[in-house]
Amino acid sequence: MDERQGAGQDRFRDPLVSLYEMAAEDIYVVCPRCGHRAINAARPTADKRVPSWPRRLSCTRCAYSASWSPRGSRESCWGGPVDPFFGLPLWLTVQCCGGKTLWALNRTHLDLLQEYVGARLRERGPQPGGMTLVARLPNWLKAAGNRDEVLRAISRLRASVD
Repeated sequence: MDERQGAGQDRFRDPLVSLYEMAAEDIYVVCPRCGHRAINAARPTADKRVPSWPRRLSCTRCAYSASWSPRGSRESCWGGPVDPFFGLPLWLTVQCCGGKTLWALNRTHLDLLQEYVGARLRERGPQPGGMTLVARLPNWLKAAGNRDEVLRAISRLRASVD
């Protein structure tokens, strides 16, 4: 059985993924040249630590491209609406709930947020600790009173990548 349930389901069980694991997939960013969506793609290596994988940034609109390597790079900034590798703004950002910024790295991250927020019952994983992506979500996003507004914001973000 899949640990995650679809949006609107009654139950959500923490799949025990971290933000680092979400970064193993493409990350959508704002192109520094034309301002449209660009893709920061991981180029996996034998190293199992995702933040150590080289990255390739490309924009299909203006053909901008750049590379990132963990050697000689600046310190990464994790946990905000900025790409942790290139330092560019994330494409999937929107203001909601009184000026709070809702952001996601990619479609998978957006799906996880939608499933979590839409669930009436949210279960933690079996492991103690607060290192999972779900455990680190801000209180305003977890609040049942913000559910409808957050789900509308997620729908707007989804429309920008579909």
